[in-house]
Amino acid sequence: MADCSHDCSTCGSNCSSRNKNSFIKPLHKKAKVKKVIAVASGKGGVGKSLVTALLAVRAQARGLRTAILDADITGSSVPKMFGVTARATGKEGEIQPLRSKSGIQLISMNSLLEHDDDPVIWRGTLIAGAAVQFWTDVVWDDVDIMFIDMPPGTGDVPLSVYQSIPISGSVIVTTPQDLVDMIVKKAVNMAEMMHIPVLGLAENMSYFVCPDCGKRHMLFGASKAEAMQEKYHIPAVAHIPLNPSVAALADAGKIEEADTDALAELFIQIEKANNIRFEK
Repeated sequence: MADCSHDCSTCGSNCSSRNKNSFIKPLHKKAKVKKVIAVASGKGGVGKSLVTALLAVRAQARGLRTAILDADITGSSVPKMFGVTARATGKEGEIQPLRSKSGIQLISMNSLLEHDDDPVIWRGTLIAGAAVQFWTDVVWDDVDIMFIDMPPGTGDVPLSVYQSIPISGSVIVTTPQDLVDMIVKKAVNMAEMMHIPVLGLAENMSYFVCPDCGKRHMLFGASKAEAMQEKYHIPAVAHIPLNPSVAALADAGKIEEADTDALAELFIQIEKANNIRFEK
C-alpha cells in the first residue's frame, strides 16, 4: 500500500508485510551466513563504518569467521580501513568476497569500481538493489557473523536491507551531542518497525584521554548514552573514545591493529542474543 508506515500494529490490512520473512532474499547457493548484525544510525557522520570495522575485528580475533557487507553504496570506506585495494572478481550472479589480512571477508561498492574516487551517481532504487545484491550474489564462505555497515538515515536503502536480509539484531551508533535523542529515536523506531531487536548503543567520540595527564575530557559534552539506554531499553552501551591513533590506523589501512576493548560489553550482548560461542 502506498501509505504503508511499515508498523503492522497500527494497520488492519492482511498484506505480505505482516510476514517478515516474505521479503527475505536467499543467499547465493554456495554461500553460508549464520548471523547478521546491522550497524545503523539516524544520521550520517557518527562513525558507523568505524564501529562496524572494530566489531568485525573483535569478532575475528575471537575465532569467529567474520564478514562485512558495506551497504553504504555511495559512501563506502570499509576496504580502505582494512588496506584492501584489490577489486572483487566473479562472473554473472556470483561475486567472490575480498579478504583482509586477518581473514575478514568483505564486499563494498569501492571493490567494484575502477577507481576508489569514482562517484556512484545512481537513483535510490538502484542503490538499494546493489546493497541487496551484496547479500544474494556474493559467495560468502561459511560466515559465523556478518556486520552490515548501513547507510545513514531511514530511507530506501536501509528499508530494503532490513526487509531483504535476515538481520538478527542491530547496533545503533551515535555521538555525545544535543541531537542524540532524535538520532537514537529514529534508528530505534525503524528497527522496531522492522521487528529487529536493538542489541546495543555505541557512543562514538565519547571522550578524549589527554596523553600528558591521562585525564578524560568530554569534548562534545557529557555522555548521554546511559540516559538513552534507559529511555529506549537498550541492553548494552559502548563508550568509544576519540583516539587519533585509531584514526591513523584506519587511514593507513591497519584498523585490525586497533584496540577494541571499548566494545567489550556490547560484544557480550551480541554473543548472548545470538547464542554465539567464541573459540578464544
